[in-house]
Amino acid sequence: MDENVNNTRVTVFVLLQLWDTSVGQVAFIISFTLIYVLTLSGNLIIIIICRLERSLDTPMYFFLTHLAALEMCYISVTLPKMLHGSITGNSTITFVACLTQLYFFGSLGSTECFLLAIMAYDRFVAVCKPLHYHNIMTTKFCTILVSCCWSSGFISTMSSIILISTLHFCGPDHIQHFFCDITPLLRLSCTNVHQTETLIFLLASVILVGSCLVTLLSYFRILTTVLAIASGNGRRKASSTFASHLTVVSIYYSTMIFVYVRPTTSGASSLNKILSVLYTILTPLLNPFIYTLRNNEARLALRKTKDRAILQIKKSILL
Repeated sequence: MDENVNNTRVTVFVLLQLWDTSVGQVAFIISFTLIYVLTLSGNLIIIIICRLERSLDTPMYFFLTHLAALEMCYISVTLPKMLHGSITGNSTITFVACLTQLYFFGSLGSTECFLLAIMAYDRFVAVCKPLHYHNIMTTKFCTILVSCCWSSGFISTMSSIILISTLHFCGPDHIQHFFCDITPLLRLSCTNVHQTETLIFLLASVILVGSCLVTLLSYFRILTTVLAIASGNGRRKASSTFASHLTVVSIYYSTMIFVYVRPTTSGASSLNKILSVLYTILTPLLNPFIYTLRNNEARLALRKTKDRAILQIKKSILL
């Protein structure tokens, strides 16, 4: 668009609400508040039991605590604002707040991609190279991997946010999405977004496709190894765990790649909104159950923690 079309600078945007009817809004508020509480409590329980139980002091659960913390932050970037807009009827957001939300959303999303990749690599080393596992996945190495995930995620998003901050927005001011996402925001710009669009496309391609390939390749090697050495019962258990992990990973990566690894300002916005619900809300809700509560070690640790808590409560009552 021509930069001189309108000299008015838009500083406040209006976000889309998922439902227009009052009945739909009430149902949305109740259901999504419940999802938010379950997501926070489920991931918080994972962090607590992994920290309290010495039996879970392993690289796998070390990574899981970071994934749980990340999921709590990830869903908190978008859902509270959505609920606030539905409850108050005020869906406005300032340009600075929009960029802030977009930055943390992109950074946490990138961090999750890297984290899922190193978690898959950890399982690959454990299953395919068990004799070398403790020599490879040392505490220092795991800490370095996690630090790289967080720092890379937040650094990689900075350049695209800086470019978006230099764009001019002179109307309209309605973002066709329930949070500040890249595609609907760039559509509102009255300046040339080609450079920004190209950078975002390249970043998304490298981060999403690269981490997805590492994750899928690791799981493929795990599956082939397990099927080659395990008994019939072991194969069924491994296949069940593999299928559940692959389901969550597939949902996350397929939706993210479809939305972001393509020309940013093109595509079906309605479908994007539906897919966004999957990777912003459904994935953080499912991860605690898929990655932790399906493991016998985690269930046993949870039971021990619960029993200790009940015993402590009983002692407090008796005192």
